[in-house]
Amino acid sequence: MKNNVISLLTTLFAVISVSLLGSQSLHAQEDPTFSVAGTIDTYYRSAKFAPGTSFANDPGFSIGMANVVLSYEGEKHGFVADFVYGPRGADAVFGSTEDSSQIINQLYAYYNFSDSFTVTVGNFNTFLGYEVISPAANFNYSTSYMFSYGPFSHTGLKLDFTLSDDVSFMAAIMNPTDMTEANYALIADENEDGVLDYDPSDTYTYGLQLGLFGQYINYLGGNDYSQIDFTGGVDITDGFFLGVNATTTTTTDNDTGFAGVALYPQVALTDSFSLGARYEYFESKGGAIMGEGDQDNTSFTITGSYTSGNFILKPEFRVDNASDKFYLDNDAAATDSLASFVVAAIYSF
Repeated sequence: MKNNVISLLTTLFAVISVSLLGSQSLHAQEDPTFSVAGTIDTYYRSAKFAPGTSFANDPGFSIGMANVVLSYEGEKHGFVADFVYGPRGADAVFGSTEDSSQIINQLYAYYNFSDSFTVTVGNFNTFLGYEVISPAANFNYSTSYMFSYGPFSHTGLKLDFTLSDDVSFMAAIMNPTDMTEANYALIADENEDGVLDYDPSDTYTYGLQLGLFGQYINYLGGNDYSQIDFTGGVDITDGFFLGVNATTTTTTDNDTGFAGVALYPQVALTDSFSLGARYEYFESKGGAIMGEGDQDNTSFTITGSYTSGNFILKPEFRVDNASDKFYLDNDAAATDSLASFVVAAIYSF
């Protein structure tokens, strides 16, 4: 199976690149640009304990991360070096095995063979899902279960094809998910010292993405695991957007995994204030995530977003309900529901 997929990607690369090289852009050369951008975020959480999702889980006044992105864009090639520091950043790069790599969120270079064909190599954030690591790019400040238990990043080679204004295609071969600086396999805490252990691996994962009119069908497979994901959205009116994400995972034995669907309605009430919600239904199979056996969870989040220049203030209220006692209340007692309030401040530059 692995050899067949590698052969397919190699053939695809050769055939399409030859055709695209013959239609390279004749546009005038543009001056290369170097830019520095990023965000910082901080927040307050009312509840002592948080839902079982990623980021912003500490009680009281807390910090998120400092994020600095260096990028160079030339006519044919460029790079991105994306650095993170803080609790949110540490959670995002949890698969790093070297101290020097634990602040690297992305590190990749790319080459534009033509206007419609780009090759990227290095460490890049995942192509699956609706939500991302950067708090400025998400409408909701807290994250979904589908995002939290899906992939965060990949290291490998990907080929991006722009087939028309409305159609795109991507193919990739990558290390195991979230293994950032090398091809390692997580083998748990063998020494029982609180430190995860890793072994070199010859296992790879494979990614595919088809983009159609702003809607994306994604596939990730390899190492006895596969995930199919749909991410999209539509502008209902000029001020009302509805986003959607649906995903399902399977393993070889089909005994564990997860699946879910989420809706993201967002409405602009004024030029500076918008209101958005997230409704998510999530299933955990075989005790993969939530307790023992098969469990399910519903989560409703409503978020306000006030923007003034580069500053964003996000008050947020969230309620989670599980089929079993998956959460802890403020008295540290097990409960099947949890309500929490968060207010976050984000600055982009």
